[in-house]
Amino acid sequence: MTKRVQAKHKIDRRMGQNIWGRPKSPINKREYGPGQHGQRRKGKLSDFGMQLRAKQKLKGYYANISERQFYGIYSEAARMTGDTSQNLIGLLERRLDALVYRAKFVPTMFAARQFVSHGHVKVNGRRVTIPSMRLKAGDVIEVRQKSKELPVLLEATQLAERDVPDYVETDHKSMTAKLSRVPGLSDVPYPVQMEPNLVVEYYSR
Repeated sequence: MTKRVQAKHKIDRRMGQNIWGRPKSPINKREYGPGQHGQRRKGKLSDFGMQLRAKQKLKGYYANISERQFYGIYSEAARMTGDTSQNLIGLLERRLDALVYRAKFVPTMFAARQFVSHGHVKVNGRRVTIPSMRLKAGDVIEVRQKSKELPVLLEATQLAERDVPDYVETDHKSMTAKLSRVPGLSDVPYPVQMEPNLVVEYYSR
């Protein structure tokens, strides 16, 4: 499990966007970057700057996974047939922590990583503690019986700020979810515009 070494809300402020759509994001009140130089006027981004920003935004959204891990996912997407940017989104959304978040078992993507690594989830009946585990269409995740009364779980299922997407079949009574199909970019309910095509350009330089 990779350790997040910086405050997650700094990612929002650095991007200048509320990338998770959370009501508590500081970008809602302070629309400038973090740190003592955050309020300096920003110049126009170069093509490279736009590609880097797109990469950092997408990487940050998925609980700020490490550069090495993210590049590995990109490399796999590039080897697959079809559109690399669509493949990249499909691989990211097939991560176990992403599916736990999409199913609204937890309130944030960061909580999803922790929830899985602490052993609260089973996949196809087997306990799993690896957030980056890759799921296939038809795989079923289930919250372990003794974890079903956790406050974080009960809070997340009541959240009105986001809905469960149609490629995830969720039953909050039994606390189960199934990945019904691998989504494309247009299927994923990102609160802000993601540009995986620029990520592909960044790594293709």
